[in-house]
Amino acid sequence: MAKQDYYVILGVERGASAEELKRAYRKLAMQHHPDRNPGDPRADAKFKELNEAYDVLKDEQKRAAYDRFGHAAFENGGMGAGAGGFGFEGGLGDIFEQMFGGGARRGGGHSGAGADIRAQVEIDLVEAFSGTKMSVRVPTRMSCDACGGTGSADKSAGADSCSTCGGMGRVRAQQGFFVVERTCPSCGGAGRIVRNPCRVCSGNGTVPREKTLSVQIPAGVEDGTRIRLSGEGEAGTRGAPAGDLYVHIAVRPHEIFQRDGANIFCRVPLRMTQAALGGEVEVPAIDGTAAKVKIPPGTQSGDQFRLRGKGFSVLRSTQRGDMYIQVAVETPQSLTRRQRELLEEFEAEAKSHAASSPEHDGFFAKVKEFFEGRG
Repeated sequence: MAKQDYYVILGVERGASAEELKRAYRKLAMQHHPDRNPGDPRADAKFKELNEAYDVLKDEQKRAAYDRFGHAAFENGGMGAGAGGFGFEGGLGDIFEQMFGGGARRGGGHSGAGADIRAQVEIDLVEAFSGTKMSVRVPTRMSCDACGGTGSADKSAGADSCSTCGGMGRVRAQQGFFVVERTCPSCGGAGRIVRNPCRVCSGNGTVPREKTLSVQIPAGVEDGTRIRLSGEGEAGTRGAPAGDLYVHIAVRPHEIFQRDGANIFCRVPLRMTQAALGGEVEVPAIDGTAAKVKIPPGTQSGDQFRLRGKGFSVLRSTQRGDMYIQVAVETPQSLTRRQRELLEEFEAEAKSHAASSPEHDGFFAKVKEFFEGRG
């Protein structure tokens, strides 16, 4: 079954801004979150689909590749030979390397510098508010112990200039109207060939490994924040500098709070009698404390109350945003006989006292004038 267009999944136009993408994703993620739809496999599938679409479109480089090549940009081997003969290989990193001249990877060129790697961690909204420390396990390439990272079996630095690329580390090929520059397949971009290659790493100087790193996530991070750990990427070939590790932060939607920058919104349902008579309600704050909100008599659905300084942490600051309580007046359901009798008495009394529902009475007065005017 063909994949659905990512823009269609998020319900936005192809030219949507980053802020429009974020708003659309937040709204749909809240609607389809598995915690709000327990036992519904369709909601679970939709939630995963939304995350996949947003993960691509929120990243400028991924979005550029998707806009140009569609889903094929992220399938095995990137764009195949059918895409105008470009013959992209090696996945997303190589697509950007060929499209943008190597800006997506540090491994290009004869220096043999290690490639940057990417990891993603998921945290909840409370962890994003207070900050947290997480362990991240990433597959990478590390310096070969057998040869000390030199690539040579005798741990020497002896190497000859690569005959394929002439020591440049890159080769060029004509593809129709375009000239495509790629990493040399013979030397892997190092520009030199080791005379006596190490048997463990085949002369590369690095071997595949997994490593675990501790990442400090600061208070106030937003969904999509990227943290850079310098020198924690793949090891460079034959002693060249290592790349960087970029940790992308995904923040799960919360069942009570919704975040908008430094502000937090909390929807609080009120019984009809609470809204009519007024009173006081206790609501939770993101920092774990409780806050009391005074509800004035006659409060309507949609009314908002502001709690200063009860919002979200501001990144790299001691300041906090505000919290907004959004009131939703709930109509009673499953009435007892006595409750129904009381409400019928209330309705009869309300009809004789127009001031109790001015908006209702004003609206239907205009409706009456409308129909009389057409007569």
